Amino acid sequence: MSAPSVGQSERRSGALLEYLARRMRLRSESVLAPLGLRPRHLVALTVLRDAGGISQQALASTLQIDSTNVVGLLNDLEAAHLVERRRSPEDRRRHDVFLTETGASRLGEAECALASAEEEVLGALDPAERDQLYELLRRATSGAPANCAAAVTDEAELDASC
Repeated sequence: MSAPSVGQSERRSGALLEYLARRMRLRSESVLAPLGLRPRHLVALTVLRDAGGISQQALASTLQIDSTNVVGLLNDLEAAHLVERRRSPEDRRRHDVFLTETGASRLGEAECALASAEEEVLGALDPAERDQLYELLRRATSGAPANCAAAVTDEAELDASC
């Protein structure tokens, strides 16, 4: 196998994706902080909204994090009145987790803030190019874990609600 030519090596996407991801991550963290949220909170709130309620153990599995860590995450969210844990009526040893009205409202605010951050980071692209980028990334990440998909929201849905 021959080494890539200079032109080919200059067109590698990895470094650009990493740069763009870092910019998006930093911008996302800065718009979420005033809402008292971190990215991991946002993912959990999104899963809870989409599930309508889920066992604490199932949430840990969906988020692919240790049960001990999900307890800490839920403690943060519960202290802010964004989620509520209730004993399962079927199994008193199990806790089910639900998004509160306050949590749903805060999630909506966060999604609007993130749409603004995305607008800023991707401002050099017109709407058609953003749609194309989204579709290409979706196709490239088709094997991504389920928790990544849970964090992705429909851009049209966001635009309509913000």
